[in-house]
Amino acid sequence: MAAEPVAWRADGVPHSERFGDIYHTETGALAQSRHVFLGGCGLPAAWSGLPQWRILETGFGLGLNFLTSWQAWRADANRPRMLHFVSIEAHPVGPEDLLRAAGAYPELMPLAEQLAAQWHGLLPGFHRLAFDAGRVLLTLCIGDVQAMLRAQRFEADSIFLDGFSPQQNPAMWSPDTLKAVSRFARQGTGLATWTYARAVRDALSQNGFQLERRPGLPPKRDCLGGVFAPAWTVRRRGPAPGHVESPGRCAVIGAGLAGAAVAASLSRRGWQVTVLDAAGHPAAGASGLPAGVMAPHVSPDDALLSRLTRAGIRATWHELERLLEEGRDWRASGVLERRPEGGTRVPAGWSDSGPNESWPASAAQLAQARLPADAPALWHARASWVRPHRLITAWLRGPGIEFRGNARVARMAHGGGAWQLFDAADQLLAEAERVVVAAGFESGRFAPGLPLQPVRGQVMWGAMAADEGLPATPINGDGHLIAHVPTDNGAQLWLAGATFDRDSTKLEASSADAAANRERLERLHPAAAAALAASLDRGEARAWVGVRCASGDRRPLIGPLDADGASDAPAPWACTALGSRGLSFAALCAELLAAQWHGEPLPLPANLAKALATDRTQA
Repeated sequence: MAAEPVAWRADGVPHSERFGDIYHTETGALAQSRHVFLGGCGLPAAWSGLPQWRILETGFGLGLNFLTSWQAWRADANRPRMLHFVSIEAHPVGPEDLLRAAGAYPELMPLAEQLAAQWHGLLPGFHRLAFDAGRVLLTLCIGDVQAMLRAQRFEADSIFLDGFSPQQNPAMWSPDTLKAVSRFARQGTGLATWTYARAVRDALSQNGFQLERRPGLPPKRDCLGGVFAPAWTVRRRGPAPGHVESPGRCAVIGAGLAGAAVAASLSRRGWQVTVLDAAGHPAAGASGLPAGVMAPHVSPDDALLSRLTRAGIRATWHELERLLEEGRDWRASGVLERRPEGGTRVPAGWSDSGPNESWPASAAQLAQARLPADAPALWHARASWVRPHRLITAWLRGPGIEFRGNARVARMAHGGGAWQLFDAADQLLAEAERVVVAAGFESGRFAPGLPLQPVRGQVMWGAMAADEGLPATPINGDGHLIAHVPTDNGAQLWLAGATFDRDSTKLEASSADAAANRERLERLHPAAAAALAASLDRGEARAWVGVRCASGDRRPLIGPLDADGASDAPAPWACTALGSRGLSFAALCAELLAAQWHGEPLPLPANLAKALATDRTQA
C-alpha cells in the first residue's frame, strides 16, 4: 500500500491522477478552508468557551482543513479544552506532499511538520495522532468511506464534506454515504462543503439538514452550508454508560501504568484526580519492572491482538516522545523478535518499504543483533525498551493529579452524590464522583465478576561491563533480553526473562525461576548467555518479581462495574488486565475510557473497542 501519488501542476495546484481532479480550488487551500469550512460552520465563534469540539471530515486529502482548524484553535483565547478532528481517507498521500502543500502558508508550516512527524504506519484502520499535549486529537480513518463511518460513533459538532468532485468520486457523495454522515449529526450540527451539486443537496435535505446557498470562492460561484434540524424526532441510543457532562473529581485505585495513564487522560480533560495506592510510592507492583520491552504482536491474518497492539504502541509512543528523555528513559531502538521455524509470515503485501512497521528481519539486522543469519526473526521498527516507572512518574505530574501512598482501599460506599473510599480502619481516604479501578490483580477485590487471573513473573538483571558484547537492540521471543539501559549513576544494566506462573501471587524470588530464565536466555541469544555466564555463575544477577493481571482472553478490560446495588450512582469503572503488555496498552485504554465518558470519537474502531469492554465477558 504505497502512498498516493500527487501530481503538482506548474501553477502549484496539486492534482489527483486517480480521480482526475484537483485537491483544492485554484484560489488556494487556506482560503478555501477558512471561507468554506470554518466559516461555513461558524468557527471559531461556535466553539467559544466549550469543553470540546468534534469535527467529522470526509476526505483528508493534503490535510489543509485539519491544519487550518488546528491553527484557528491555537489562536483562539476562548478555544475548547479539547479539539477532535476525525477524517476519512481511502488513499493517504506521503508526508512530503503534506509538507509541500503547507509550504505556501508559513503560519501552517510548523503544524504541518508536526503532522508529518506522526505520518507513519498508516495501514487500513484507525490511527490516533495527538498534538499540543494531547489536547488536539486527529483520528485518521484509512479505508472506504462507508466502512469507516460504520466503524466510528460520536456526535459531531461540525461536518466538513471535502472529497473529490461528485462526478469524479461518486461513492463519497452517494445517498448512502450522506445518510451515514447524517447519523453523526445532533440537533444544530453545522455542515459545510464546497460543492453545490443538486444531488448532494437533495440527499442532505432528505436526511434532516436545513441548507442554504453561500458565496463560493472563485472560480466557484456557490458553496453549501447547513444545520442539522430535522422536522422529525430522531431516535438515537441514549448516552453511553458513564457519560459525563463536565469533568469533576475522580479517584483512581492503583498507581501502576493503567492507573497513571487514566489519571493523565482525565487530567487533560480538566478532572481533579486522586490516585490511591497501597504502597508508599507509584509503580510498586508489576509496573515497577526495571525495564520493559514494548513491541507489537504480528500475525499473518492481522488478528485482533495485532491491530490492538499497533494502536496501543502509537498512543504510548507519543507520550514517550512528549514526556521522557530518549536514550535515558526509553530508546526508540526497534526490537528484533525471534520466531519459531517458519514463523516469519506477515500479512500479504507487508514489506520493509511500509507502510507496515514490522517485517522479516534481514541478514544485516540479524548480524547486528549477533544472531545467526538463518535465525527466523521479525524486525519491529516501531518498538523500544522503556523504564516504566519513569513514564508513570511523568503521567502523575499532570495538573490536578494528587498521589496518595499507603492508602489501601478496603471498601467503597456511595452517598451524597459521591463515592467514599475507606481503608481497613474505616478511615475516609478519598471522595469523588467517579471511581476507576486500576489495581492490577487486586482489582478483583472490587470486581469479583471479572475473569481476572494473577500471573507471577520473575526476571534477572544486573550491571553490564562495557565490553560484554550484548546486542544494542532488545531481543524478544520466548523470553526477552534488554541491554545497554543507562542508570542514574552512569552504569548500564541488562535484563532478561521472564517466567509466567499463573494463579501465583508470591513475591519471593525463586532459584528455580532464575535457572529457567538462564535456560531461556541460552535459547533466545546464545552469545549473550555466554557473555553473561561468568557473572551468572558468580551469583551477581539480581531477581525482580512482579504479579501481572490478565483476563480470560488476554485482552484488557475497560468499562463499568456492578455498582453494588447503588442504582442511582455512576458505576465504578475498571481499567485493568493489561497483562504483560502494559506499555503497549495503558495509554490507549486510558484514552478509550476518557472518550467513552465524554462522548468523544473513539480511538479504535467500534469492534475493537467492544473487544476490550468489561461486558464482553458476560456474553
